[in-house]
Amino acid sequence: MIERYSLSPMKELWTLEAQYQRWLDVELAVVEAYEEAGVAPPGTARFIKEKVRIDVQKILEKEKETHHDVAAFVSFVVEQLGSEGRFFHFGLTSSDIVDTALSMALKMAGDLILSSLTELLNTIWEMATRHHYTLIVGRTHGVHAEPTSFGLKLLNWYAMMKRNKRRLERAVEEISHGKISGAVGNYAHVSPEIERKALEKLGLKPIEVSTQIVPRDVHASFVQVLALLGSSLEVIALEIRHLQRTEVLEVEEPFMEKQKGSSAMPHKRNPVISERLCGLARLLRSYSIVALENIPLWHERDISHSSAERFVFPDVTGIVFYMVETLRKLLENLKINEEKMRKNLELTRGLIYSQRVLNALIESGFTREDAYAVVQELSNRAWEENRDFYTLVKEDKRIRDVVPEKVLELVFDPGYYLRNVDEIYKRFEEEDE
Repeated sequence: MIERYSLSPMKELWTLEAQYQRWLDVELAVVEAYEEAGVAPPGTARFIKEKVRIDVQKILEKEKETHHDVAAFVSFVVEQLGSEGRFFHFGLTSSDIVDTALSMALKMAGDLILSSLTELLNTIWEMATRHHYTLIVGRTHGVHAEPTSFGLKLLNWYAMMKRNKRRLERAVEEISHGKISGAVGNYAHVSPEIERKALEKLGLKPIEVSTQIVPRDVHASFVQVLALLGSSLEVIALEIRHLQRTEVLEVEEPFMEKQKGSSAMPHKRNPVISERLCGLARLLRSYSIVALENIPLWHERDISHSSAERFVFPDVTGIVFYMVETLRKLLENLKINEEKMRKNLELTRGLIYSQRVLNALIESGFTREDAYAVVQELSNRAWEENRDFYTLVKEDKRIRDVVPEKVLELVFDPGYYLRNVDEIYKRFEEEDE
């Protein structure tokens, strides 16, 4: 992941030093299991732990000779151990170490994202509660539809992120599986009991059955969930971009004192944070394709997935963590222009109440087709003649004869559209109790 979009502590998770340390942790867990089984002498794991010090550069120098990263790592370690290191990597294949350590890393990455996602959920819920009754025009196809609550828009985001959190929790559970089953997954040189004990020490479970590797559908599923989360984050970012357009301006991203929106136009205040998030979501979706391509491999395993995964996992987890953290900070500092929301409700001069007029006519005895024709006729006049829709409705004899003026006034009350919003909020309040 490039430094521009890398955040701690996620970026430290994917350093070579952290990777080699996880490899060593897996090797030590196996040696400890061997000790408990009476295969390795007591104290072997402790000796290795005290003796070995990771040196990234020396391991990389060895890899130039071996052209094999795990072989270079094992060689580096056993050189420090002498004869005491004979049970290091005993009965194992490279993927026992690499895949198990990868599961550890993805589990930790998933937990970091889940923690950040929880904070984002709290931020959205607080905003949704604060804007429970804040009126805003609802838009479909980008066109004014009917009044709604800005809080309800936020509540939609909250529900979407809760679904994403549940999906990610399941994905983390699924990815928390390793394998210590040998070169073709049949436990020829290491027993399932050694695997079980070693993985338990690492906070993992054995995958039900493996080849040389953990099957890649597991990893692809994890990446798909993160890509889905990224697209959900983009939903929010895209909405902010639309609502910050000059003609709308119902919300604005924070703009710092010395910030510049353009090298040429000093007046510019662009939704650059949201635009950035939308771009990163595209990158996430592209990585999901790579993860799917990595599922079919030759026989018990080939290495075609390996080079791609060196990009995919650090980038995908890093991007999502960055997106969640960035969106949370954006929302916490988002400028919300309630006055502009109220003004925009009046832009169509009452046309957003057309369904209320339609229903009032039906309730007064009109057939649906006749009522629709009358309301559409008046709506078209309002559009084409730039007339006030309420005035046209009130003056129309066909309507005036059957709908009292006091009823018409209520028909054009925006508060009507919030009458059931409380019921929607209650669903979440009851769920959280």
